[in-house]
Amino acid sequence: MASTIFRNFQAHPFLLCPTTALFGRRSRVLYCTMRNPESQTATREKQQPQIKVSPHTQNNRLDKFSKDYDAVIGIETHVQLSTLTKAFCSCPYDYGSPPNTNVCPICMGLPGALPVLNSKVIEFAVKLGLALNCKLSLDSKFDRKQYFYPDLPKGYQISQFDVPIASGGYIDLDLPVEFGGGHRRFGITRVHMEEDAGKLLHSENGSYSQEIALPLHFAVDLNRAGVPLLEIVSEPEMRTGIEAAEYAAELQRLVRYLGVSNGNMQEGSLRCDVNVSVRPLGQLQFGTKVEIKNLNSFSSVSRAIDFEISRQVQLLSQGQGDRILQETRQWEEGAQKTVTMRKKEGLADYRYFPEPDLPAVSLREDVLFLANDIYVANFFDATIAKGADVKLATNWIMSDIAAFMKNEKLAISEVKLTPQELAELIACIKGGTISGKIGKQILFELLAKGGTVKGLIKEKDLVQIVDPVEIEKMVDKVLAENPKQLEQYRSGKTKLQGYFAGQIMKVSKGKANPGLLNKILLEKLNANS
Repeated sequence: MASTIFRNFQAHPFLLCPTTALFGRRSRVLYCTMRNPESQTATREKQQPQIKVSPHTQNNRLDKFSKDYDAVIGIETHVQLSTLTKAFCSCPYDYGSPPNTNVCPICMGLPGALPVLNSKVIEFAVKLGLALNCKLSLDSKFDRKQYFYPDLPKGYQISQFDVPIASGGYIDLDLPVEFGGGHRRFGITRVHMEEDAGKLLHSENGSYSQEIALPLHFAVDLNRAGVPLLEIVSEPEMRTGIEAAEYAAELQRLVRYLGVSNGNMQEGSLRCDVNVSVRPLGQLQFGTKVEIKNLNSFSSVSRAIDFEISRQVQLLSQGQGDRILQETRQWEEGAQKTVTMRKKEGLADYRYFPEPDLPAVSLREDVLFLANDIYVANFFDATIAKGADVKLATNWIMSDIAAFMKNEKLAISEVKLTPQELAELIACIKGGTISGKIGKQILFELLAKGGTVKGLIKEKDLVQIVDPVEIEKMVDKVLAENPKQLEQYRSGKTKLQGYFAGQIMKVSKGKANPGLLNKILLEKLNANS
């Protein structure tokens, strides 16, 4: 049944028409008929007295009241991650694909479909969190954020609430000279992982587009539903539209440099929702916060904020502060103004609770170590690309290689060892060509002098001894030379096994296979006990 519906969805988007709120089926297409909430809020906006601020007088008005009022600005930035698949399923996301062609029962929210976390989302979250100087949560979790909107198929969004993956960071930037210059540091409240919703396609004549203009009909495209996002919430520390725009531009540069997102605002890969409030100068309490959406460029961020500051300042200066409502407003590029979209929800409206279908997210120290230095991370990635075992590569880099760099005061780019040779060394140990002990000797020579693993093994005759007959001769020799210790072992001092193993390793010059050695040794030790 689910697969049948899935095929229908690929061929036909959800169609929604402004009549009643009924569900039905026609020609095997699931559709819903309802009124467009945006058209309703726009109608209410028309019915209310409008405050018109001319673009020509906006800057003058801002200058006039800037001495009397203080603006407080915070930004919630959604960054779409450049993963191959969505956050909780294997569907790809290709911008511009035909509607409802990259969907499955999981991202469509069909009953019984269970999410599975894409581990790349965690990797990108850790990278960005560290780049923003945040403290990472070693143990975080996912939550359900409950709300209804036509493009949210499950009726809730998988997000993070009280335990985000990163928090308490900051970002530094320098304002352009033409805007006054100066250094700024803005706090980062939190960075959390979540999934995206779908997209509404609007039409007045049966031809659907992505533009918003009081449509008569609209359809739902779920290609974007389930795409992984990182939401970056700033502290309310910005005071002008220019500061906010430069903050957003710096985030774009950062996510592009890290490779976690393409940051293209025109594609929705980086979206900014700004929160603006105004208060009399000297007042500690914040004013009423207004959120502005639909900002698709940095210039729009700056102009929308400046307009909203001007609108709120005018109301306050006229003694009409009660008309500033906690709401979500939309920036109209053509009219260069903000208009009401909907009343702003509060935390109680979302009814958060822990996501029962996903386990907690646990980070370990090796992840933090590898991600803390981009050069170490690149070295690790290059080693893995050569086929090295992930855990073994992590252990070698975190322990012996890190210790060598610390003692010699070198960066990883300054050591003679290459990712190719580290991968070769790990392969030789796993394959039994050399022992772990010999591997350490080779590693330190490669770190200090360079060379190749195979070349050193041949030059120093380090190939591991795996012939049982040869190892048995060594075991017999050591036991014969240590009769007192052999008697003590057979009297109950079994810890002496380690002593015998060490002596045999000396005889073999460290080349005896440890597993085979211990097997033969135990057989000999317990033969007559």
